[in-house]
Amino acid sequence: MNILGIETSCDETGVAVVNDRREVLAHLVFSQIKDHQQFGGVVPEIAARAHLDHLDPLIRDTLKEAGLTFSDLDGVAATCGPGLIGGVMVGMMAGKAIAYAAGKPFLAVNHLEAHALTPRLTHDIPFPYIVLLVSGGHTQILVAEKVGHYHLWASTRDDAVGECFDKTAKMMGLPYPGGPNLEKLATRCSDLAKAKTRFPFSIPMQHNKEMVFSFSGLKTAVKNEIDKLQNSDDLPDLAASFQSVIAQTLALRAGQAMEKFKNLYPHHNHPHLIVCGGVAANVSIRTALEMEARHHQFTLAAPPLEYCTDNGAMIAWAGVELLKAGRTASLATKARPRWPLEELKETIYE
Repeated sequence: MNILGIETSCDETGVAVVNDRREVLAHLVFSQIKDHQQFGGVVPEIAARAHLDHLDPLIRDTLKEAGLTFSDLDGVAATCGPGLIGGVMVGMMAGKAIAYAAGKPFLAVNHLEAHALTPRLTHDIPFPYIVLLVSGGHTQILVAEKVGHYHLWASTRDDAVGECFDKTAKMMGLPYPGGPNLEKLATRCSDLAKAKTRFPFSIPMQHNKEMVFSFSGLKTAVKNEIDKLQNSDDLPDLAASFQSVIAQTLALRAGQAMEKFKNLYPHHNHPHLIVCGGVAANVSIRTALEMEARHHQFTLAAPPLEYCTDNGAMIAWAGVELLKAGRTASLATKARPRWPLEELKETIYE
């Protein structure tokens, strides 16, 4: 089974071909970072136009690399939401056109579900498992029961963790993309313990037993410290302390989720915590989650770094999972700027 996957929900144009043997036959991504750097963030109209310019040649090159033609495909998967609606429509309409012309099933992929399923491409993880989804737009803890069935256990009351990274990086004067540049700056800190003493940030809502995230207060605390700085040489320590408390926060809530999971699924012999989304590429966060998972006797699984950020391989793999589950979509499927995972259970497929 060969599935073509198309991803255009934000500022990366991704195309890939993946088969049901978990082989990525081709995987190409065009990054728009340079197009958006001067604006300090993603401009939706610029992103959509870039997808239009680059999607067709990417599809041709991907199929050439995979050694396939449209007739060799068993289905065409495209992100149909959530995301920037202009970009989503570019990829969705391209996917529908190929599916119609080639007489192949169309697979409408929820971008968040694709992230949640990616570790099954790279690690073959059995359901159910815990999903920690951390990206620029989302911070959620879910349980994946099966394809299309997710239970939301925690979300953020304000900023997503990736948004908090990006806004904090901008306040520090770092260029776009903020999160990776802040992580790079933090590596220049020579003594993390000392940095945390100088900039003692607290885990947001640390003593709240409810599984919930909130990052706006932490962002304000960082701004106050930036305003007091006399020397830019202190920025690496500030970045390291900030990054550390983010990692601690995610580990704390993940720990709560793992304890709840063990109570609800006491006979699950190999429980997994998976972390996915763009922020999952952060090494400090992965390290903190690895330690927490071991403490609760879980296995942490995270996609390779190239599959953490938006890409076509995750969409193609989601298409494999959807096709196996018989969840093909009508060509009348609409693009959706918002598409919560919990709504997938009510989605009507044809």
